[in-house]
Amino acid sequence: MATGASVRRYSTLGKATVIGLFGFAGWLMCAAIMVVGRMYLPMWNTLILHAIGAPITFAVLSAIYFERFGFTSPLRTAVIFATIVVGIETCVVAPVLVGDFSMFGDALKTWIPFALIFAATYLTGLVASDHNPRGA
Repeated sequence: MATGASVRRYSTLGKATVIGLFGFAGWLMCAAIMVVGRMYLPMWNTLILHAIGAPITFAVLSAIYFERFGFTSPLRTAVIFATIVVGIETCVVAPVLVGDFSMFGDALKTWIPFALIFAATYLTGLVASDHNPRGA
């Protein structure tokens, strides 16, 4: 995790921007898995790939976030990242790109990846905290 001195260098808006960009980057990478997967694989295989790739993506991004910034606790970061993903899926993907909210009726399309994103972020944060107890 970042040291107290490095955390203080950022304004509240700067911190929110960094956290938001990490969450959005994770969503973009997951969206890329879905788009590319659907081009080359059957939908079921793409969903399995997404369920595997989403937590890996967020674990890597979380590790970078906690190492370089670490403005928030593991729990708070996991909630923020998952909320960003759920928000984009609810406000943009379902109504605009898909045209309905039926995707929320399928656990593999939404709920499992959401839970895995939360878990990967939280667990990565816990590991990062254990490795640097001086973190913010």
